Amino acid sequence: MLGIERRGRVLVATLSRPPVNAIDAALLARLDALLAEAEADPTVSLLHLRSAQRAFCAGADLALMRTCLAGSGGVETMVGLVREMQRVFERLERAPFVSLAEIGGAALGGGLELALACDLRVAADEAKLALPEVGLGLLPAAGGTQRLTALCGAAVARRLILGGETIGGAEALRLGVVQWACPAHDLGEWTAALAARIAAHPRGALAAIKRCIALAGSGAGFGAEIDATRVLYSSPQTLERVSAFLDRPRTAA
Repeated sequence: MLGIERRGRVLVATLSRPPVNAIDAALLARLDALLAEAEADPTVSLLHLRSAQRAFCAGADLALMRTCLAGSGGVETMVGLVREMQRVFERLERAPFVSLAEIGGAALGGGLELALACDLRVAADEAKLALPEVGLGLLPAAGGTQRLTALCGAAVARRLILGGETIGGAEALRLGVVQWACPAHDLGEWTAALAARIAAHPRGALAAIKRCIALAGSGAGFGAEIDATRVLYSSPQTLERVSAFLDRPRTAA
């Protein structure tokens, strides 16, 4: 359901719930537990989320939806699942490490909402991304309306959510839904190299940067930068890196 591999300071989590990594309570619980473990491990600087299936994640489990809606109390059961998706995705978003989604195939509905909760997203040119809930008379309620609007602006969010539009990786890059796109045959190697490069940076600095970016526009961001700078300058790891940088020989201009 969720394979785990450690690569230095990178924790690789591979979704493997055939056929399309549909989200159910068990998968959410496993992801929640993984986040708790990574939060408690200061040697984890980056969580690399990927898929072993053709799809990245096709959203909520349709079989579960059918079962819930066929019985009494089914609506509240589905609302409870969506509420739990909101909670776990927010935990991912606020984690003290960087999260990176490798989108090699379809990321639909809750699957795209999972990717949107990550700090960084790389999509294959051939990938398909969509929030198609409106076609069912629903809305992307696991954070989709909020995160896509914050990320790309209201105009793009309206286009994709109201229209239920499916876009490829290159268009997702153009619209700002993902930060990078590349051919599918290069995706795994390229994303792994990116993950290793970012994870080489100190976790404390990465976490502080995430907090400050999240406060941008709130009026509290500038003060948060100063507070974080004070803490980081007191960090032995920062002092070691700064000293090494200052001691490097300089070539004359």
